[in-house]
Amino acid sequence: MKLVISIDVEEEGLFSGEYAQVPPGVSNVAHLRRLEFIPREFGFPLTLLVTYHAVRDPSSRRVLEYWRDHYGTEIGAHLHPWNTPPLADFPEPEPVPSEKMPLSILKEKLANLVGSIRENLGVTPRSFRMGRFDWGPGLLSLLPEMGLRVDSSMVPLDQKAGGPPHFLAPSDPFPLAVPGHTGLPLVEAPLTMVPVLAGTPRLIHLLSQALPGTIGRRLLSRFRYVLAAGIHPVWYPLASMRLAASLHRRRGGRVLNLFFHSSEIAPGGSPQFPDEATVERLIAKIRAFMTWLKKTGPVEGITLSELYGQVVVTKG
Repeated sequence: MKLVISIDVEEEGLFSGEYAQVPPGVSNVAHLRRLEFIPREFGFPLTLLVTYHAVRDPSSRRVLEYWRDHYGTEIGAHLHPWNTPPLADFPEPEPVPSEKMPLSILKEKLANLVGSIRENLGVTPRSFRMGRFDWGPGLLSLLPEMGLRVDSSMVPLDQKAGGPPHFLAPSDPFPLAVPGHTGLPLVEAPLTMVPVLAGTPRLIHLLSQALPGTIGRRLLSRFRYVLAAGIHPVWYPLASMRLAASLHRRRGGRVLNLFFHSSEIAPGGSPQFPDEATVERLIAKIRAFMTWLKKTGPVEGITLSELYGQVVVTKG
């Protein structure tokens, strides 16, 4: 089994509900040092998906360079359209869904992000995640032409009101045909979310379609809190993380994709982690999960972009 550790490296303030065009700062990025035990003790590489402001800030950039140079860390792209230029005023409040933006503006924002990573870190990003998991056909159509090969914006077994449909997305990476793109397919690497009882997602999905609109959508959005398990340390307790990995392996899963945010390992960076003690408990949970994962079966660390050849060759 392969393990991907994909971390959104971003500015502060997002968990306050504010989506400012000028973010308050990126000091949380320095706290990535807390994760050095992952490559040192376990040999697992990290994939850091960085925002425009995280890569342009000098102090943040030095941290990213350190991880790139000392641990072979992959640097991917993480688009926050509300503060990535060109900035625009829209009739509705931020965050404006990507599918409601003119495709030309979305393309410029993505090009500025990818270009900034190239300019400031000398890296051409191959992996991508959209802010707020707000992918859609328009966004996906832009990724291949920007040189991006692996997307990780889908969250199976979850559905946000008005968001793109990904409730029934597979738990393992899969090739994703992009309309209008004739080259090799994009690879989608969803976050690892599995049903506790196999077969329940399709039944719940069918039931949601038979219910009135808001009730049906609410049913889908609650599924991951009751009938699903995941390996994401901020969302789930350690027992659920172990359960998700065990079920995924037992059902033939080949890849685990673990996710969290850089601000969640900085005291005060998130309401869930207001102080040093709460951050230390999160780090301890991550360490305990990886220790258990190593003991219970063969597992190899891999970056997001390294999935591309495996998925395309195997399934393509």
